[in-house]
Amino acid sequence: MAVERQRVIEQDKMERRHNFDPVESNLTPEQVKLEASRCLNCKNPQCVKGCPVNIQIPQFIHEIKEGNLDKAGEIIRETSMLPSVCGRVCPQERQCEGKCILGIKGLPVAIGALERYVGDNTKADMPEIKPSGKKVAIVGSGCAGITAAADLRKAGHEVVVFEALHKLGGVLRYGIPPFRLPRTVLDREITNLKAMGVEFHTNVIVGKSVTLKQLKDDGFDAIFICSGAGLPKMLHVPGENLNGVFSANEFLTRVNLMNAGQSDSPTPLRVGKKVAVFGGGNVAMDAARTAVRVGFEEVYIIYRRTEKELPARLEEIRHAKEEGVIFKFLYAPKEIIGEDGYVKAVELEVMELGEPDESGRRKPVPTGKIETMELDTVIVALGTGPNPIIQRSAEADGIDIITDKRGYITVDGETRATNIPTVYAGGDVAPVGESNAINAMGAGKKAAKAINELLSK
Repeated sequence: MAVERQRVIEQDKMERRHNFDPVESNLTPEQVKLEASRCLNCKNPQCVKGCPVNIQIPQFIHEIKEGNLDKAGEIIRETSMLPSVCGRVCPQERQCEGKCILGIKGLPVAIGALERYVGDNTKADMPEIKPSGKKVAIVGSGCAGITAAADLRKAGHEVVVFEALHKLGGVLRYGIPPFRLPRTVLDREITNLKAMGVEFHTNVIVGKSVTLKQLKDDGFDAIFICSGAGLPKMLHVPGENLNGVFSANEFLTRVNLMNAGQSDSPTPLRVGKKVAVFGGGNVAMDAARTAVRVGFEEVYIIYRRTEKELPARLEEIRHAKEEGVIFKFLYAPKEIIGEDGYVKAVELEVMELGEPDESGRRKPVPTGKIETMELDTVIVALGTGPNPIIQRSAEADGIDIITDKRGYITVDGETRATNIPTVYAGGDVAPVGESNAINAMGAGKKAAKAINELLSK
């Protein structure tokens, strides 16, 4: 009899509305063996091609089958230092699992769950490091920065990571809620890097605290910019400056990093009754599910297309619905109405779908019909753009970094090299393809490889 895909146990949907504990637990050891047995060990593994960092998936799953969990961990960490993170937050259904042969007629192998289990239950071996005499600066401690730091340190370079915030992890810490990514998991991965000798400096804003020119003058042989995209995209409708309007970036940072959801926080949130989150991606789901947990009575996701076009992971959409988030489709904000300086309501324009746009999705078209919805909080989750601090300070020092019309740093697709010699960029500040954790890691690996080649000359 064919083995069915194994499923993780999830925290009760009513209980998890009131805590930030992980929604999903790991598979049991017995489930892991059963799930690993489903892998066909294809001669031409498409799953590997679907992984931006090319983890040797059939190989690590084979070691699980053989009972060699530590060996499975070694195989994964040859290309990824963040198995516990990626196993939780990567869109496997569009990447490795999306390419799995079993998925053609049934359910693919649960590669993400297996990777997460291995990451959580094995330790990273500390490599023997031979000093190269070279020094590399990394701007940002998110997915791209952590990945590049590991590969560059293994090559023997002195690696110094500069983080603008007071805690490490970038968007993994301030953007992704702990019910999706427990902080103990993230801390463990960063501790491994510290043990390898990677040096971290927090509260350093490159472009303000120190400039690119100063880093070059301080003797850094190469610089990798992976400062993320922290500049929120807003609605640009009347009333957006009212109290009670947040960008998802601010809302999640205040809760995840500053504990603003707790009553004893020095910077608490003003939690009202009704909140609307505008957007349909994973960040919108994170914001809505976080709003549920901090105490909003009614939480809405308002999206200008239909459910079919939602870009968020299906798993995140399902979890949001289970937790009581209400979805309103084919609506777009027209005006935020205030009273005494605070949000009171929002005017919504009813939309309908027209012809496909450049993204391939049918374009929302206004119908002219207006509805008013009472609210006291609005969260805007329409994405983010790059903060121009680094580019502007570099320009002031006579270093002109080429950017595109949206402000993203322009890089070579394979090396992540910028137009400035010895300066590279990757992750959300210089995206190539979909913006997510594993693609940022792929950028970090490509930049590290190019920097290693540069410094070995």
